Amino acid sequence: MIPYSDLTTQAVPAPDAVVAYGAEPLQHGELRLPGGRDRVPLVVLLHGGCWRAEYDLQHVRGAAHALTEAGFATWTPEYRRLGDTGGGWPGTFDDVAHAVDFVRVLARQHPRIDTTRVVLMGHSAGGQLALWAATRRQAEITGLFVSSEAPLPISGVVSLAGIADLAAYGSAAGSCNASVTPLLGGTATEQPQRYHAVSPIERVPIRPAVRIVHGELDPIVPLAQSRELLARNRATGGITELDVVLGAGHFDLIAPRSDAWPVVLHAVRALTEQTAQPRVHTGQ
Repeated sequence: MIPYSDLTTQAVPAPDAVVAYGAEPLQHGELRLPGGRDRVPLVVLLHGGCWRAEYDLQHVRGAAHALTEAGFATWTPEYRRLGDTGGGWPGTFDDVAHAVDFVRVLARQHPRIDTTRVVLMGHSAGGQLALWAATRRQAEITGLFVSSEAPLPISGVVSLAGIADLAAYGSAAGSCNASVTPLLGGTATEQPQRYHAVSPIERVPIRPAVRIVHGELDPIVPLAQSRELLARNRATGGITELDVVLGAGHFDLIAPRSDAWPVVLHAVRALTEQTAQPRVHTGQ
């Protein structure tokens, strides 16, 4: 299994641009564009790290670069997290919403970005944020913020070991699990409306197609989280596929040198190319 340290020590080329999507210091992101002149699909890559300030976008730079090498533009937003001024509820979610919708601005500045082929991809806590962002509706109030226009249409979501059930995850033992209560300002019993508003399992059906990739041996986010989302989303009419990568842990999914990476690339391509063929799953 790939350790976290491998992700933070690798040398990665600088992005093509660092762009502010808001006025706060952490409201910025890294944009990467592949070579060529053709219009290209865009992956909005949301990093994880238990929604905590000590884990920034550095550990997904390798994945962003690898996606760009594979022909995708990538937009990797930073956002306020627990420990940052304004992080947690509702600032973390506010930032993600604005960062996703900022793709419209990026496309005006960089016309090669094809806004008809936008995929949200998130790892771990970032998977929760990606799945939530895909369910936003116009003028839906979640905490203190409200969308001023229709949320950006997306082609689908790739959840990489995403935390799908915040109530169940937050009630279990574990270091990352302990972040859920401060993130939402209370337990599911104390803040039921907040959990309902942002927990993917409570937002089904998720209407864009969802591709889930999860490591069989993940010690941080149980595989049961993805299996339950698969079952509930399908039961309510959502289009969902799950790839379980045998022998893989939590961080293999964002490590381009891992055996899991081709599965991740296929998931992205399946959502951006109509001709993509279903793959044979390693398990469910």
